[in-house]
Amino acid sequence: MLNELLKRPVIPVIVIDNANDAEPLAEALLKGGMDVIEVTCRTAAAPEALKRIKKSFPEMLVGAGTVVTPEQAKMCIDVGVSFGLAPGLNPDTVKFFQLNKTLFIPGVMTPSEIEQGLALGCKMLKFFPAGAAGGVNMLKNMAAPYVSLGVKFCPTGGVSLDNMNEWLALPIVSAVGGTWLATQKQIADKQWDVITANVKAALAKSAGV
Repeated sequence: MLNELLKRPVIPVIVIDNANDAEPLAEALLKGGMDVIEVTCRTAAAPEALKRIKKSFPEMLVGAGTVVTPEQAKMCIDVGVSFGLAPGLNPDTVKFFQLNKTLFIPGVMTPSEIEQGLALGCKMLKFFPAGAAGGVNMLKNMAAPYVSLGVKFCPTGGVSLDNMNEWLALPIVSAVGGTWLATQKQIADKQWDVITANVKAALAKSAGV
């Protein structure tokens, strides 16, 4: 799964309030050429949305984000997500996903957290909150001592269409995550064509890196 995820330069970070929007949202992403999705566990609709997308679109890599409690971690495994992510690094969560043979990408913001993630066997880490934590220059310098170990990063938080290629230009960055591809309001307003257009624009831009 890690190898599959490394092939996808942009991951949409989705906050979904109504599980009935899950299928048309997934269709809008696929129509734009994107077959990966991260549904965050920030809302009550997230578990049902994950189930629906997994069932209706087996061709998609369906991930769960903001996995911060044991209950959320168990839900993810029960649903059968392709991967999980978190804003921080909780060793218990990492080990739980590993025991269940599911890729987990913990969040880091310091060298110590990078080392802790590597010690746990995590080769892909989420840099969060990317913009507020110092941006491209911060990650470039912080990650430099670990490049030889093969670690890759997915910056999230403050990433946009305007700056995504600055991140993707870093060899240590395998993908960027962003809410701009399908915002909470766009989903609630059912602006599926807008979301498809956002996806096409992001993929076209990433192809130029």
